[in-house]
Amino acid sequence: MIYVNEFTDGILNPNEEMRYKVKDGGLILANTAPGCWGPMITPKLKGGHEVTKPVYVEGAEVGDAIAIHIQSIQVTSIATASGNDKTVEGHFLGDPFVAAKCPECGEMNPDTEIKGIGKDAIHCKNCGAVITPFVFTNGYTMVFNDEKTVGITLDKTGSEKVAKNGHHYMETPENSIQNPIVSLAPSDIVGMVARMRPFLGQLGTTPARPFPDSHNAGDFGQFLIGAPHDYALTAEELEDRTDGHMDISRAREGAIVICPVKVPGGGVYLGDMHAMQGDSEIAGHTTDVSGVVQLKVDVLKNVKIDGPIILPVEEDLPHLAKPFSEKEKLNAKRLAEQWGVKDLEEALPLQFVGTGANLNDATDNGMKRASELLGISVPELMNRITVNGNIEVGRHPGVVTVTFLVPKKLLDKAGILDMVERHYQN
Repeated sequence: MIYVNEFTDGILNPNEEMRYKVKDGGLILANTAPGCWGPMITPKLKGGHEVTKPVYVEGAEVGDAIAIHIQSIQVTSIATASGNDKTVEGHFLGDPFVAAKCPECGEMNPDTEIKGIGKDAIHCKNCGAVITPFVFTNGYTMVFNDEKTVGITLDKTGSEKVAKNGHHYMETPENSIQNPIVSLAPSDIVGMVARMRPFLGQLGTTPARPFPDSHNAGDFGQFLIGAPHDYALTAEELEDRTDGHMDISRAREGAIVICPVKVPGGGVYLGDMHAMQGDSEIAGHTTDVSGVVQLKVDVLKNVKIDGPIILPVEEDLPHLAKPFSEKEKLNAKRLAEQWGVKDLEEALPLQFVGTGANLNDATDNGMKRASELLGISVPELMNRITVNGNIEVGRHPGVVTVTFLVPKKLLDKAGILDMVERHYQN
């Protein structure tokens, strides 16, 4: 087991040495920092998030995959704040997530300090100007009960109390440099109750070229194409991503995420824990929290994939993609005997992540990835997904999951049958 408590500056850089290392089959324990809003109001961070430094997994080579078992997720934050955003003109160069700029002294990615609370609380340390690249269009502050089962949104008085001691209430890790988003004290929604079901918005492997962490996906990555800053990419170079920024709520305790290895050692990283989120993250943001996570990593040799595959907990599977019960199997066998069908498929669920500029592109991407791994045509996939699965939105504007029951013979050929069987046939 290794303990990871350091964070990147927002850039996933495969050219940097990975100081954290773990054996194949080992455990990663991490204290994660909140994603999205805190880093978004911290110009020093260049990626829109603050994720853990990557972990080198021994034995993982380019062309392999790493199965990441999410063994436990525990929220540590007492409170957080979130909401829909809009950018502030003059406070960034092309991309507010990556290239924040002071509107007065012009310094790029400057150090900041918190002065007071409210929407103007974040100031450039160099000249004192209000520097926040984002503001809320509608925002809220939420506190959680001790058991971490529910949260409620606060009024102005409660939000300001939290704002005055932001690092305490958000439990930001020791080595985190982000400004706590609760400092802005939003309180547009009061008395809303929400169930907690935490998951990881960021979980994956290091891309083959430097990427701002929140842009390691096919939708957010579009901002990098022809960008006016140091991390600009072409559309072809965007293919080097690993789609670690999924924001898919099925990446929660008990699930397995299989990730591509595009650099030696894989470079497993995580962060952006959310307390709860429905499909699509339609507000653009949700309840970002600090937390403690335990992962187990297994190297899958010669399992060549382009993007993540999820084995959700059975409860999270679409109805049509759930493994068949013994009663259902018996009914199918009787029907086969009536019609002279000698062999019935044995199948288990698989969930492919697809990303792109929009949901249509993301769906095409997910099906292409499934077709390449399983060796079947896209038209056949379409039929199987329609009657044995589902397309679900992970995040607007362009992350989906393509889920369907996959014949065991195809899982075996892909080299993952044993893992899928163990996961769903306990």
